[in-house]
Amino acid sequence: MSTKLVQKLDRVVIRFAGDSGDGMQLTGDRFTSQTALLGNDLSTLPNFPAEIRAPQGTLPGVSSFQLHFADHHVLTPGDRPDVLVAMNPAALKANLRDLPRGATIIANTDEFTKRNLTKVGYTTNPLEDGSLESYHVHAVGLTSITVEALASFTDLTRKEKERAKNMFALGLLSWLYTRPMEGTEAFLKAKFAIRPDILEANLAALHAGFHYGETTEDFAVSYEVAPAPMESGSYRNVTGNVALSLGLVAAAHRADLPLFLGSYPITPASDILHTLAGLKRYGVATMQAEDEIAGVGAALGASFGGALGVTTTSGPGLALKAETIGLAVSLELPLVVCDIQRGGPSTGLPTKTEQADLLQALFGRNGESPVAVVAPATPADCFDMAVEAVRIATAYRTPVIILSDGYLANGSEPWRLPRTSELPDLTVEFPTEPNDVTADGEPVFHPYKRDPQTLARPWAIPGTPGLEHRIGGIEKADVTGNISYDPDNHDRMVRLRQAKIDGIADTIPPLAVDDPTGDAEILVLGWGSTFGPVAAGVRLARAMGAPVAQAHLRHLNPFPVNTGEVLRRYRRVIVPEMNLGQLAMLLRAKYLVDVQSHTAVRGLPFQASEIADVINDAWQASSPLPESMKEMAK
Repeated sequence: MSTKLVQKLDRVVIRFAGDSGDGMQLTGDRFTSQTALLGNDLSTLPNFPAEIRAPQGTLPGVSSFQLHFADHHVLTPGDRPDVLVAMNPAALKANLRDLPRGATIIANTDEFTKRNLTKVGYTTNPLEDGSLESYHVHAVGLTSITVEALASFTDLTRKEKERAKNMFALGLLSWLYTRPMEGTEAFLKAKFAIRPDILEANLAALHAGFHYGETTEDFAVSYEVAPAPMESGSYRNVTGNVALSLGLVAAAHRADLPLFLGSYPITPASDILHTLAGLKRYGVATMQAEDEIAGVGAALGASFGGALGVTTTSGPGLALKAETIGLAVSLELPLVVCDIQRGGPSTGLPTKTEQADLLQALFGRNGESPVAVVAPATPADCFDMAVEAVRIATAYRTPVIILSDGYLANGSEPWRLPRTSELPDLTVEFPTEPNDVTADGEPVFHPYKRDPQTLARPWAIPGTPGLEHRIGGIEKADVTGNISYDPDNHDRMVRLRQAKIDGIADTIPPLAVDDPTGDAEILVLGWGSTFGPVAAGVRLARAMGAPVAQAHLRHLNPFPVNTGEVLRRYRRVIVPEMNLGQLAMLLRAKYLVDVQSHTAVRGLPFQASEIADVINDAWQASSPLPESMKEMAK
């Protein structure tokens, strides 16, 4: 047992970085799972290139995984890493600018060869030339020590042994931050069950890394981060895509409907297809279609047949699905469209995050074709907003677009499993008999006779005797559903479809405002995945004395009924978005409030310090503060 000093910390931000083939995502994921088991609150940020195997040893090929864990509530993956594990010179150079002075660097010296240094523009070795003197550098031959530790595995090639260096690094970090390794051991046993030689090599490398930390003089201290206080219950670590998948399944069960997913693989939405494909035993059917159009067409067909139709995509696919979503608007059938946004336009940045599909979701179809739009705020919130999307879709017989993004989809956090009693009753009543009478008093089924509360039309399952009705994209006559070219009827149907969406606002919570003192002059309003950085930035700004409130939109069409009143309550409203100001434009147009737009489209989430700086600049501009206070705010 180690006799080294153990130091207690309240929070740590670690970034693993290396080639896209070095297993950094796996290493980060396993460290995250170990951390979750200890009860720390956490948030993660995977960041990797779009290429399956990017050029080895180059800056574009760097893959990283950042984890922020703490003994208190965590809002973001952290602005700047406290620890960087750099598996090669490219990983060091690509991430060095993000490190604060005094940060720890663990560098794999075996990869700092002249050839690899030259690839990324180093003329001298930064581990030896003094350029890193403001950091705590631990130069460790991760590759060579791993190979030496696996010397007894004579059936493995050197290359196979070298691949285990990420497990050595994981073992070292597990010792350094007092993480349990039983979960990783179980994971490896399941993953390599049919390759016992690879399994034993990885386990040996994992334990070698742990013991290296115990015995080497290079690491004099290990660290502990206590569990975070959390609401009682059962927890699991969950990514946004997995949470969204589970939310769809739970909602389908609460609605007593079979779930059908029609999807075409696209980054970063594909994990939803992968997850749901493994849940067949829960009444889930999945179809990997030949293209985006076929995927949404199959989903809409499933809805017509009485199932919960779902399709998943990202921005490019949403454009292709537009015509069928418009058909769903005309047919007034439930359809859930999951748009996991990524950088654009066109193919853009497939593995990077962005919020630039908002206007496309709202208006990217021909004609007046309104749909409901919701946006989760955190990875765990993807579950709740999936349930909410199903509620709206089934109750109002409308397509609902869920706007998640790559940051939420791939990021993770602890999630308390909800009890069934906490989920809403989404039971759907299908008509089984005629709902009207003719002028002669004969029973008849009118497919567009509307519910007086929701304006939803009846959802009749095909084949139900007496409920035969026409479907198609041509305009329907009000009530009867017959084809109609009458101008007044078209005007009425357009307004009815819009009124149905507008009426959803009566069933969603009002916009909540976090304004502790009640006298804040500045409001920061976010939507979707900006929640964490905005909340953390507001926390920093308040610590500097800024009078700032925070609100967050999860329903984007329709807006909560009190949105305009909230906006007009504050002297200045700041709207941070990972686009060029799409929500800000909508708010200005709808509520005539001159909101201040703060935008970035870097493929990365906002940093808390960035939001705090924007708040403090607004605070100084709107308040006659003394110069001394302005300097403190900076």
